[in-house]
Amino acid sequence: MTPDAALILCRFLFDGAAVFLWGASAYICWIMPADLAAQVGRRLRHWYALATFLIIGTTASHLPLQAATIGDGWADALAPQMLSSILSGTSVGQAWIAQAGAAILLVASCLAPVRFRYRVRALSAGLLLISLTISGHAAMNSDWLRTMHRLNDGLHLLSGGAWLGALIPVVVILPMLHDARRQQDARTALMRFSTAGHVAVALVIMTGMINTILIVGSAPLDWQLDYQFLLSIKILIVFVLVALAVTNRYLLVPRLSRNPSLQPLKWATGAEIALGFAVLGLVSVFGTLQPT
Repeated sequence: MTPDAALILCRFLFDGAAVFLWGASAYICWIMPADLAAQVGRRLRHWYALATFLIIGTTASHLPLQAATIGDGWADALAPQMLSSILSGTSVGQAWIAQAGAAILLVASCLAPVRFRYRVRALSAGLLLISLTISGHAAMNSDWLRTMHRLNDGLHLLSGGAWLGALIPVVVILPMLHDARRQQDARTALMRFSTAGHVAVALVIMTGMINTILIVGSAPLDWQLDYQFLLSIKILIVFVLVALAVTNRYLLVPRLSRNPSLQPLKWATGAEIALGFAVLGLVSVFGTLQPT
C-alpha cells in the first residue's frame, strides 16, 4: 500500500470513529430520556470501545503517514527531521497536535463518572471533528476569510456528524417501539431525533453550499478535475440521504400506526448509515486533491 492510500484509509477510519462518537454521545446525553439513554449506552459500549481504539490508532498513525506522503515515501515516515518540520511549521502539524489533545481527552472520558462520561465523550469527539478545520481546504484562504471558512466547515462537520452518528443509536431504539416498558421513551427519543435532524440537515445543506463556494468558487461542474467530480457525487448522495430521511419521517413512521412492521424503517435507516459512510469515504479521498 502506498503512503497516499494509507493516509486516505487513516482519514476515513478517523472520520468515521469521530462521527460515531460525536453523534451517538450527543444524542444519548442531550436528547434521549435518561432511562433509555442508560440502556442504549450499555448496548453500544463495545462500539464505543472500538471507536476509541480507532481514534488512538489513527491519531498515532496520521503524523508518520503525512511525513511519508510529503517526503520520499515510507523511508521518511519516522524521520525525526521530517516529523519535526511538519509539527512546527505546517497547519497539518497544528491539526495533529489538536487531534492528539482531543484523543487524550477522549481516553480520559473512559475514566469519568458515568453521569459525566457521555458529555466528556461528546465534547472530545466534537473537538476531534473541529480539529479537521485547522488544515486542508478550510485553511486555504487568509485573514478573516480563513476564519469564516473554518467556522463554517466546523459547523458543517458537527451538524453532519450529529445526524449520521445519531443514526446508530436510532437502530438500537427502533425495536423498543414494540416493548411495552420502553415504548414511550423510545417514541420520545425518536421524535426528538426527528426534530433535531431537521435542524442538522438544514445546516448541512447551508454550510455545504458555502463550503463549495469558498473552495471551488462556483458549482463543481468541471468533472475533468477529480476533486469536483467526487464532490458532485457527494452532493448527489447527500440529496439521496435527505430524501431517505424525509421518507422515513413523513411516510414510513406514520404507517406504523396501521402496519407495526419495523422492517422498512430499519432498512431505510441502514441505507442512510451506509450512504453516510460512503460520503465520509469520498471526503477522505477528495480532501487530498486540488479543487481547481
